Amino acid sequence: MKIQYIDRKTGELKTETPPGEGFLKLLYNNPFGKTTLLPMVKRKFLSSWYGKLMDKPGSINKIKNFVKDLNIDMNEAERSIEDYISFNDFFYRTLKPNARPIEEGLVSPGDGKMLAFENSNEVHNFFVKGRKFTLKEFLGSQQLADKYQNAALIILRLAPNDYHRYHFPYEGIPSETTKIKGDYLSVSPYALAANFTKVFCENKREFCTLTTQEKGDILIAPVGATMVGSIIETYTPNNPVKKGAEMGYFAFGGSTIVLLVDQNKIKIDQDIITNTKNKIETFVKMGESIGK
Repeated sequence: MKIQYIDRKTGELKTETPPGEGFLKLLYNNPFGKTTLLPMVKRKFLSSWYGKLMDKPGSINKIKNFVKDLNIDMNEAERSIEDYISFNDFFYRTLKPNARPIEEGLVSPGDGKMLAFENSNEVHNFFVKGRKFTLKEFLGSQQLADKYQNAALIILRLAPNDYHRYHFPYEGIPSETTKIKGDYLSVSPYALAANFTKVFCENKREFCTLTTQEKGDILIAPVGATMVGSIIETYTPNNPVKKGAEMGYFAFGGSTIVLLVDQNKIKIDQDIITNTKNKIETFVKMGESIGK
């Protein structure tokens, strides 16, 4: 399975090799992995245990090879490699103030590979191996599903080498977070292709509603993943936030952020829509404009 994406900045078609590729293939493509290993891997205790391991001082020994193997640009980080006290401290590192300029319009909440659908009802046509993706299952609420039934849907997938803090895509007033219990399935391309619906409707996730003055309500939903022990919120509910303000961060692992926006008030950029229709993701960075 070749995993390709468009680097939006350069227009290049690139190929992604996820960390732990062999293990991911075993979990999601191999009958033995699916029936014996996967049920254990997605359990909360394993992710919590591994998360704690990455908090220990000895985990700093993993940082240099991680940076080298995944070609991470440390010039963007506020601190140098030697200044981190654990692998997790490095993993959810902060960036220099000007590393991610905040552009016009709706902006990406984080770094990662993006899919965008003009209407959420289109999603089940994209991943043919999974059953129909429904907002009721994802949000755990029929009322919310009715509210966003014709909303544009944006899915941002963070790979382990990406910047793992996420931010508000527009200015407004954020609600408190609603948490939805779930397992810890991987959000890697292998997991998505194997069963899109399980990844998004059975994973641990939470959401908040960002009330904006001009663009209606924007729903922001961070989704946990295998080996992600925590989704940590850093914002204050019910207080106005500026576009680009930090909302939270993920501990070690790949993760996802889902946005639902009013398609009558925000038009997602056509290049991202077209790439999605061609079944390919678009790499974007936090603060980059993705809709007008």
